[in-house]
Amino acid sequence: MTLVEERAPEGQAAGEMSKARRAMVDSQLRVSGVNDPAILAAFAAVKREDFVPADRRVVAYADRAVPLGDGAVLAPALTHGQMLTAAEVTGTDSVLVIGTPGTYLAALAAELARCVTVAAPDGDWTGDAPFSLVLIDGAVEQVPARLAAVLAEDGRVVTGLVERGVTRLAMGRAVGGEIALTSLGEADFAVLPAFAQPKTWSF
Repeated sequence: MTLVEERAPEGQAAGEMSKARRAMVDSQLRVSGVNDPAILAAFAAVKREDFVPADRRVVAYADRAVPLGDGAVLAPALTHGQMLTAAEVTGTDSVLVIGTPGTYLAALAAELARCVTVAAPDGDWTGDAPFSLVLIDGAVEQVPARLAAVLAEDGRVVTGLVERGVTRLAMGRAVGGEIALTSLGEADFAVLPAFAQPKTWSF
């Protein structure tokens, strides 16, 4: 994953941010298969610069991940666009967003869903459970076992998935208390250490 380290100048004009947001929609999302009008409207409405540190606002709309400090990163807009496209969020969905930070993705989902809850990977996920949709804002090596307990029957989960060292977009459904993921293609996710596979020893 490529990280952006430049510092933003003081007094970045709101008009410039608005232009950058429109450019993100047109040059990063539309051209890469994110074309649902409701999803594009969500990206146009949510100010991405509000979800990064002040000294990184100038690169908030770059087509790559932005570091937020303490090891957290804001995923590229395209990654979140791909997630929302795969999720097919509707106005009846109750959504749980898990991740660090998770807040930008949650703000986008809130433009589309009935209600949205945000939780840390090691936090309390119960909230408004059961949820019809869970979005994991990062890549997992394994599906957390406790996820099935908060996901409604036939509920969807969209996440990043680490496969042989490569991060991919993946989707699954809850059936009989079990969740199986299907890989949908490579995508730019940060790996979530909280969902790493347990280490094993071999001799």
